[in-house]
Amino acid sequence: MNPLDNPIWHALNTSHAHFAATCGLARRFPSEVSVLGGFAEPSPDNYAFLASLLKPGERVGLFLPDPPEPPPGWTVVSTGPLAQMVYSRSRGSVPVNHACATEFVPLTKADVPEMLALTKLTKPGPFSGRTYEMGEYLGIRIGGVLVAMAGERLRLPDYTEISAVCTHPDHLGHGYATALVTTLMERICARGDEPILHVRSENTRAVALYEHLGFEQRKTLQYAVLHV
Repeated sequence: MNPLDNPIWHALNTSHAHFAATCGLARRFPSEVSVLGGFAEPSPDNYAFLASLLKPGERVGLFLPDPPEPPPGWTVVSTGPLAQMVYSRSRGSVPVNHACATEFVPLTKADVPEMLALTKLTKPGPFSGRTYEMGEYLGIRIGGVLVAMAGERLRLPDYTEISAVCTHPDHLGHGYATALVTTLMERICARGDEPILHVRSENTRAVALYEHLGFEQRKTLQYAVLHV
């Protein structure tokens, strides 16, 4: 199996193993880092292993090959198709956006309140208080206020996922998201990895932007949020 077919599981067994809470063939990130979890395959035994890692009512986000069919006792909160997109380093130079001359700032623990506020407003995907620990996060500040950000989430051998790409609604149209994404793409490629990302299939605007930047759709996964 290609590790990208089950990226959360492979990240938690390799580059992000230091985060992993483990039971049998199930893994999860601490909730303050990420809602994401995974298992080797969606079998009843592995769902049971995963359930043992959750508090009652606590949610977990999964990337699955097919729509979720969990055993009794689980509740599916939401689910939908997720486009997995990959940028191959063999394409050559990343198409850098030179239209945005704004300086990027590294985001750290001190920026977490603003990062949480921006992601809550724009809803690019789940983001928690320690998500910034998963990789490099960059932001754009205007008048001292964080108005755009993007960063690295899942990391596994040869691949790094770009995530939390968002811009405050009052600051759209300046190319901030493109500039942040292409900068991260350059840095990921420079260290020998290939950039990947996951975007809801119905978000056709985002899919079109990433295709313009050279990403290709590799696979459709199912994103599911569940709890026991």
